[in-house]
Amino acid sequence: MTPSPDNIRPDLKEKVRQAETAPGVYLMKDTAGRILYVGKAKNLKRRLASYFLKTGASDIKTRTLLQRVIDFDTIVTGSEKEALLLESNLIKRHRPRYNVILKDDKRYPVLRIDLNHPYPNLSIVRKIGKDGAAYFGPFASALAVRETLKFINKYFRLRKCKNREFSQRTRPCLHYQMDACYGPCCLEVAPSFYRKIVDEVILFLKGRTPELIRKIRNEMETAVQKLAFEEAAQLRDRMQAMEMTLEKQRAVTKDLRDRDVITIAAGDQLVMVNVLSIRAGYLQGSRNFRITETLADQAELLSTFIRQLYPPGAQCPHEILTPVVPADAPLLEDWFQSEHAQSVKLFHPQRGEKKQLLEMGHQNAEKALREWMADQRQRQTLLESVGKRLRLIKIPRRIECFDNSNLFGQSPVAGMVVFEDGRPCRSQYRKFAIRTVGKPDDYAAMEEILQRRFSRHPEWPFPDILLLDGGKGQLNIAVDVIHRLGIEGRFALAAIAKKEVDRGELRDKIYIPNRANPVSFANDEAALLFLQRIRDEAHRFAISFHRQKRKKKAFASDLDGIPGIGPIRKQTLLRHFGSLNAIRAATLEELSALPGMNRKTAEALFHRLASGRE
Repeated sequence: MTPSPDNIRPDLKEKVRQAETAPGVYLMKDTAGRILYVGKAKNLKRRLASYFLKTGASDIKTRTLLQRVIDFDTIVTGSEKEALLLESNLIKRHRPRYNVILKDDKRYPVLRIDLNHPYPNLSIVRKIGKDGAAYFGPFASALAVRETLKFINKYFRLRKCKNREFSQRTRPCLHYQMDACYGPCCLEVAPSFYRKIVDEVILFLKGRTPELIRKIRNEMETAVQKLAFEEAAQLRDRMQAMEMTLEKQRAVTKDLRDRDVITIAAGDQLVMVNVLSIRAGYLQGSRNFRITETLADQAELLSTFIRQLYPPGAQCPHEILTPVVPADAPLLEDWFQSEHAQSVKLFHPQRGEKKQLLEMGHQNAEKALREWMADQRQRQTLLESVGKRLRLIKIPRRIECFDNSNLFGQSPVAGMVVFEDGRPCRSQYRKFAIRTVGKPDDYAAMEEILQRRFSRHPEWPFPDILLLDGGKGQLNIAVDVIHRLGIEGRFALAAIAKKEVDRGELRDKIYIPNRANPVSFANDEAALLFLQRIRDEAHRFAISFHRQKRKKKAFASDLDGIPGIGPIRKQTLLRHFGSLNAIRAATLEELSALPGMNRKTAEALFHRLASGRE
């Protein structure tokens, strides 16, 4: 039934009529009380009336939302700007289904340089913090940021070590021996000289390559005049590398300004947003963001997207070009000024060079959308093929796979991986430590894990296929567990076993219940390879968890588990006394006198280690 003012509940209409006319935020909820949508309004009553009291036909997205909404809450704010900030915080906290949220909340890699340190280094991070450091990016991929870091490390000779290593090192590392670092950890390097190199790195990361080339050329000529030919040669190599980098970049504007171009391509299932980063007139890179199930129009989408794209601390351009004027554009410009202490202008160009940039960005967004749709069709065909081979009545959208891992029965664990619509869904991966099996027994371990997964976690959705790494034995264990739990028929079962080369087998085998022979995949190699890929991912995940447990166990000590002794105090103790035996030999007074130690914790430590003194 399509929502209209006639079929919306009377109590909801009355709640709209009693709403405040002040600015604020509204939260729409479903029957379970989940927040479906968070919006802001200059006039809350007028905005809510446009949803629930409007007589005209709403667009299909709004009708879809209203079919689920049974209630709403409002929060009145003192101004539109406060509503803008509150809306951003609520979206970040609740992640409503129908708001604009960057795909999987993916944090693109950025480069961080801590300018508070006398000898800063560059590091790759995925979260921008308010710590006084400078952040550059985000980069389109991990490969792109690694290539940039590799280039900087090669030609600018900043230190590579982390701060802890820097403070503890007693002799220069291999990077210094390879002439890839100035060695400030151990050698006398003037902070002013090092800061000059850091400033050059910042120029490069800001896209000021032409300016940096001129600066290096002047330094090179000065070095030649001083007959410092070795220094001049290093500057020449750096300058030539900069020139080669500049040749690969495309000049797209004549005014040499920093700007980002944000464009949108809308499809039936999602919206693709493209961001072109232009620095000093040169195109630095292009990024695409997928946004699904949003009820916002383009203006609202851009407003929310921009606030997520430039979190506080991120590097911002001087201008942002958009295909339409973002909602609350003046407020957004004020937001940039308050959150970034920087003036950023929003433009919707109608002609000229900037309009051409929008067209270029739109072409990129359209191309990315077409590629995504083609990939979706391919995945759909693949899942249909898997379902056909395993005799399913529906397409297997969700596939769970389990695998065990242990070393001669030690530290037994299991891993669960989840694939949704043909893609790994890593946020739903789960680790299990085997609790009831004390000897090498893969069947007993699988029985425990399946029992725990399907009896103790009812909030997890059932899979369409439960895939096990193993042969008929593991499959029979799963059939027995599912029968005991009374959930037969809720999903399909399958087990994948490795091929036996000595018996002339050419493929891995897939077994399903009530069938003696493996499933025939005939010429459908892609479907079998897909199931193998899921199995391999489960195997990798389980092994990595097993290695973590073994490593933790290997580095465990008698200091672990003592009340009040955490990682910092543990490190302080070992650094002060030198070894665990020396800590055991210490008196209670010596332990109590240690910086950061109190009497109660010292007594707990002393009595715990007492057995080691006997």
